[in-house]
Amino acid sequence: MTLERVTESELPELLPLMRAYCDFYEVQPSDDALLAMSRELIADPEKEGVQLLARDDDGNAVGFATIFWSWSTSDAARIGVMNDLFVAEAARGGGAAEALIRACVDECRARGAGRLTWQTALDNHRAQAVYDRVGGVREHWVDYWLEAPA
Repeated sequence: MTLERVTESELPELLPLMRAYCDFYEVQPSDDALLAMSRELIADPEKEGVQLLARDDDGNAVGFATIFWSWSTSDAARIGVMNDLFVAEAARGGGAAEALIRACVDECRARGAGRLTWQTALDNHRAQAVYDRVGGVREHWVDYWLEAPA
């Protein structure tokens, strides 16, 4: 397994993984919007964040993670928010998720972020098992959101 930061040349391989991730969560952003987001990250990884791509031993793209940079007032420090972690179904159980999480922690360390945070759906028990296995600390928060139309 190899891991790399996503560049423009990896976008054709990343897009189907992002689409599968969106399908899993039953959301439908356009391919153009997904690619635009990835291009923003590629253009300014120090400000915006990074995407990482996992490849199996044959060089096939099998998973990805996205980290966005933010701040935590309660930590008084910069943090990395792992907004996305996805591994293709055929590659699950092979260590890609754990490798991506470790790489995200490494990216945080290199960026000076003191913590990597993330969330998952309450019913995503398979992901929770991975997060528990890597030593993630489970929190109990209630999420809210509002639309901010243009």
